[in-house]
Amino acid sequence: MSQEKTAPTELAEDQPPQEAEDKQEDRAGAPERQRQEAWVARTALIQHGPSYVMSLDRTASATQVGRDQFGVSGGTVNGNVNNYFGGAVEVAEHFAGVEPPERLAELADVFRGGPTFEQALARLRTDKVVILSGGRDSGRRSAALMLLHRVTDGKVRHLVQPASPAALLARLDSADGYLLLDFAAPRSNPLRESHLIGLRDRLERSGGHLVITVEPSAALDDVPFIRWEPPPAEDMLQAHVSRHVGETAWQELRGIAPVKDFLARQHPPATVETFAGRLVAVHRGEAEEQVLADFSEQAVEAQIARWLTDDQRKLRDKAFLVSLAVFDKAPYAVAAELADVLYVRLQHTADPYKSPVIPLFDSSREERLGVAHARGYVGTEVTEWGVVGQFIAEFRAEPTANALLEAVWNLHPSTRVPLVEWIRHLAEDGRPLVRTRAATATALLAKADFSSAMAHLVEPWADAPDPGSWLTAANALTLAHLLEVDTVLPVLRKWCIGDADRRRWTAIRAYSLLGPVVPDETLDVLLNAVQSQPLPQRDEDGELTEGAQQFADALELLLLAVRGPVLSALADRLESGPTVRAYAALAFLQACKQTEQPGDRPLVLHWYADAITADEKTTAGHLAAFWQTLMGDRTSGEEALNVLRSWVRQADASPESESALAALLRHITAEPPNERRVGHLLRTLRDSRVCPSPAAGRLLDHVSGR
Repeated sequence: MSQEKTAPTELAEDQPPQEAEDKQEDRAGAPERQRQEAWVARTALIQHGPSYVMSLDRTASATQVGRDQFGVSGGTVNGNVNNYFGGAVEVAEHFAGVEPPERLAELADVFRGGPTFEQALARLRTDKVVILSGGRDSGRRSAALMLLHRVTDGKVRHLVQPASPAALLARLDSADGYLLLDFAAPRSNPLRESHLIGLRDRLERSGGHLVITVEPSAALDDVPFIRWEPPPAEDMLQAHVSRHVGETAWQELRGIAPVKDFLARQHPPATVETFAGRLVAVHRGEAEEQVLADFSEQAVEAQIARWLTDDQRKLRDKAFLVSLAVFDKAPYAVAAELADVLYVRLQHTADPYKSPVIPLFDSSREERLGVAHARGYVGTEVTEWGVVGQFIAEFRAEPTANALLEAVWNLHPSTRVPLVEWIRHLAEDGRPLVRTRAATATALLAKADFSSAMAHLVEPWADAPDPGSWLTAANALTLAHLLEVDTVLPVLRKWCIGDADRRRWTAIRAYSLLGPVVPDETLDVLLNAVQSQPLPQRDEDGELTEGAQQFADALELLLLAVRGPVLSALADRLESGPTVRAYAALAFLQACKQTEQPGDRPLVLHWYADAITADEKTTAGHLAAFWQTLMGDRTSGEEALNVLRSWVRQADASPESESALAALLRHITAEPPNERRVGHLLRTLRDSRVCPSPAAGRLLDHVSGR
């Protein structure tokens, strides 16, 4: 049996190198949709989900601060940033300008530090460099400017985005304050502690100070940072208002009802500044007090009620409002397109005998957004082809989207049937953004009325024959748990041990997504479930059966999302029994194929490189042990070799990958059979007449010379 399994590799030695490689690479490059679908689906959920979904991401969960409401919108993505800390420094224009002194002085008059401002200030004074992490609407830019204003009397220079952290070194040559806004590093190559050490040394010599602001989702790889939170809304409002009308007038104004309503909720700094301007205008008699009510939650609810109950408002306009609530901070065209789909369903419910009429050229985009109290701006959308420009639409008042959906669901139940049909339609759309919004809307409805959302949407999806529907159900339950719907976990536990295969798949996927949030329970549930399973089975085409694939996918997601604790737990069970060992090996093999973005360094190889750099011997040992397990397994050995083949090809363009791979191969080839198989693979790649691999030759010398 062993000879049969290893025969293809041995026969390949007798073939011309390029032919052997071509055949191996054809097999390695064959699409494996099922094995990659779990990680791709998780990535889509994080990219297109609401802000709170970032708690599912290992890097961002440390801050628990959401990014923009949905996806990447309202900003500019500057492509991948290579964080290699060495090599030539760019000789381009380094500075984007100097902050006007009058602007700094004006800001200093109204700025109020948040809960972590003094902590950031102390670190900036001692370490010379601070990374400030916060949402786009949190006032992080103003906080960064004030940090630099406090520690230096010199200029505050804005830095352009560098090609790498190393490129910053040549710019920090004076005693000025330096500000790098919205620094973006890909998760496949994050900012590291070694980068900060170099920056700190340069700033110590020059006497300068540097503040870097980042999104909460930025790849920082455990680099120390300060989480920026804005101060209470009342403190900010007082600073803006008293500056114009005095402290005595402020004490009177703070007691009026619209101000009390406004201060009952936390608002971003920009909103506070706008409200302060209107409050000053009201105090001076330049505006009516009614303008202040537009900022209160009661005003939002009243506006929604007027929208939905106004008989003079067209049903098509109401459908657009509901669609915009689901697609808030998403491309306007998507919201408008799918609004008409909802309108058709609403019209059929209102009057089945009246055919809906959809004007092809009706109101302008600006008119429709104006009626909806929404605004539009040019932003970006994450797609499977990369980041593309889009015209984004969002409600001006932040609570509008959620409040509108809850009002439609709970206060107008006659709309439930067409709304449910529409959300099901969204779940079947070919666009990940649209499918994710279907799950997001369902989670919000579940928070408003859990039993109805389960009966109308989640349970039918979980019971459907289509695996895509199971995924939507799992995403909806995952998001509902993040919204603190307490009944979600009991449902998942029940489904996970139940007899309904489709519901069990849904529960297992939801648990694997929730791994970073409830890691102990997730790992315990999955391992207990795996132990009761038979050994992984394959069909006649060699593909894993659905039952086996779901557990392999779940463990893969958990391993890549949580990493260290899950790796240790699975490594400890490699010798505990054949079933757990088999599923753990499958999950690890699938994880080895994943990259953050197409063409990026493989996640597991990146993980191993980091472990070596940080001298984390336990982690490196566990990763190597899994590879030895894969290479020694008759069913996974050839597939593992194909993964190694792709890693060697990746090492051709990445010295860091080659270094990590060299260290890993030393452990893999400790056993003579593995040494022979890996040696043959490297010789085949080195000697290929089609595309010889330089890294393969160096790796072969490294392995042979050990």
